Amino acid sequence: MTPIDRRRALRTAAGAAVAGALATSCADGGGPARPPADRAAPDRALPGRTASPGPGTGPGTPVARPAGRPPAAPAPRRYPGRPDQITHGPGDRDRVALTFHGGGDPATADAVLAEAERAGARITVLAVGEWLDAHPRLARRILDGGHDLGNHTMRHLAVNGLPEAEAYTEITACADRLRRLTGSIGTWFRASRTQTATPLVVRLARRAGYPHVLSYDLDSLDSTSPGAPAVTRAVAERIRPGSVVSLHFGYADTVAALPVLLDDLHRRGLRAVTTTELLS
Repeated sequence: MTPIDRRRALRTAAGAAVAGALATSCADGGGPARPPADRAAPDRALPGRTASPGPGTGPGTPVARPAGRPPAAPAPRRYPGRPDQITHGPGDRDRVALTFHGGGDPATADAVLAEAERAGARITVLAVGEWLDAHPRLARRILDGGHDLGNHTMRHLAVNGLPEAEAYTEITACADRLRRLTGSIGTWFRASRTQTATPLVVRLARRAGYPHVLSYDLDSLDSTSPGAPAVTRAVAERIRPGSVVSLHFGYADTVAALPVLLDDLHRRGLRAVTTTELLS
């Protein structure tokens, strides 16, 4: 299938599901719209109840596992020689990390995951705890697709401005959700509504079990809903080997831009890998 055909197929498949996503937001740093994760979701599940994914056999369908308890997800790792707050990976290898803030309409998450897997890419998802409560099946869906899953605080508040005890609760409450759903607190922590965590938040994340805070060096600006071509340009003009790119679930622009972006990476000889793989 040509890149153009693939983009058309993705838009057709995602069309109705993502039509309303432009009106919602998961923007770190605010903006006029609020993220869907901050609102009551139509398929909100009770905390602790895991909805099983629907059947499927097409590209991007998670690999079936034997009946019984799924294996625990990977735990956080310390990367010797890396700073407490990581913004990029090695610049001497043909790898980049596309990292997604986990919130918003789950249909956009499914569309992004499926497109990444069709292209042979792996991504990193930093999930909001309330979003996991609303859509618990997505935790295992992300892991079964070979992607990284991490912590983006419980309520997606401006964590740098919170009192110490409240900021710590934001980190640990989301970690508890991840542990309950996957057996692990996730491989990464990313501070919410900011690119850079304060020294206090870095210390609190370490206390909660995360040796590093995952930041980024390239913002796609997709949370401003600038249109798919603008999202693609924002990344294509600045991405380099080792880049860690900030993107979001919950935006139709992101879904439409992803096939073009992945094609551009392929032409440049760059591989989209998990952040764990980027740093390993």
